[in-house]
Amino acid sequence: MIEILTPVQVDRARRTGALVGDILATLRGRSLVGTNLLELDRWTAEMISDAGAESCYVDYAPSFGRGPFGHYVCTAVNDAVLHGRPRDQRLEDGDLLTLDLAVRLDGVAADSAISFVVGESRPAGSEEMIATTQRALAAGIAAAGPGARIGDLSHAIGTVLREDGYPINMQFGGHGIGTTMHQDPHVSNDGRPGRGYQLRPGLLLALEPWIMADTDELVTDDDGWTLRSATGCLTAHSEHTIAITDDGAEILTLPSS
Repeated sequence: MIEILTPVQVDRARRTGALVGDILATLRGRSLVGTNLLELDRWTAEMISDAGAESCYVDYAPSFGRGPFGHYVCTAVNDAVLHGRPRDQRLEDGDLLTLDLAVRLDGVAADSAISFVVGESRPAGSEEMIATTQRALAAGIAAAGPGARIGDLSHAIGTVLREDGYPINMQFGGHGIGTTMHQDPHVSNDGRPGRGYQLRPGLLLALEPWIMADTDELVTDDDGWTLRSATGCLTAHSEHTIAITDDGAEILTLPSS
């Protein structure tokens, strides 16, 4: 299903997006050496509840996972890149952490992810990988607007990833979002311009370039959810929810301050 939101719903999405951005900013500030991933999950649950919102993850049970996710935020460390299920693990100096969060407020969802390095150490290539995903995300957003096609966004994202020398996995990518978290259209992280669905004002998209340093192959943890690089290499992931407007694209998931 491809959902076009009304102006009222888009305004609600702005509030949802700001909440997601604010929660991620708070979690980043609390992600210190020694912080337990389960603590991050508990804090997320509290912030969602305090805002009168609801988690898009806790009861989420798609075909690619094993049962309900059962947690409130995805926490992927180092070689983990997607759907990182929080577990009893304390962050160490130099860990590359990705936090991915989706919530629904007033009937509209928003989804965002950030990657950053914990502590003082900076493993080789970690900051470059994060910067690549951020540039790819910015390129995808710049290509979005009324009349553009999904392939234009995918091509813009993929161009940055390929130019920086990273393999691209096509199994998972961006997606439509609205009254539910995952909708059509799918937005691959590489593609051909001029192809696919034509964007219209009121469409919300979650764009999410993610990379692994030296492979495009994923393996799944025993938890049935956490996806890791097949070689154990570092990974990174950046995501924003955007709204297509009459003038272009508006980023909804920036922190409010």
